[in-house]
Amino acid sequence: MKYADKNVFENANMFGTGVPNDKFAQYFTGDSFLNFLVKPGEVPLFMANVTFEPGCRNHWHVHHAEIGGGQILICTAGEGWYQKDGEAPVSLKEGSIAYIPTGVKHWHGAKADSWFSHISVEIPGTNTRNEWLEPVSDDYYDALVEKG
Repeated sequence: MKYADKNVFENANMFGTGVPNDKFAQYFTGDSFLNFLVKPGEVPLFMANVTFEPGCRNHWHVHHAEIGGGQILICTAGEGWYQKDGEAPVSLKEGSIAYIPTGVKHWHGAKADSWFSHISVEIPGTNTRNEWLEPVSDDYYDALVEKG
């Protein structure tokens, strides 16, 4: 379900919007927010609800690991996009799940006309790290409206 109105979205966003994602803002086009679901460092995996304002998306990026690693997205509210490099964009809706293996270049974010949240689960691994790449261009992203 699409949510253009933030107040209506907040009622559906069961895991909460959280705080501005200032630490990683440089890797996003638009505003995103983080609500940690487990306390970083106390649990052996990263798990947070990530909220994107309409039109917000992260840059292309790759999750690296020597062993294990990768990411799982569990869509909880609103509608968004996910795309692996070289593949067609996938429409994400409440209940959608996306698995991103280690080493796969990808991006994800909100549709232009909807707030969007997903739980990000970073799969534990050895020597994990993210490599942030170029932004998803406005021209490319704007063309998704026709598909959306």
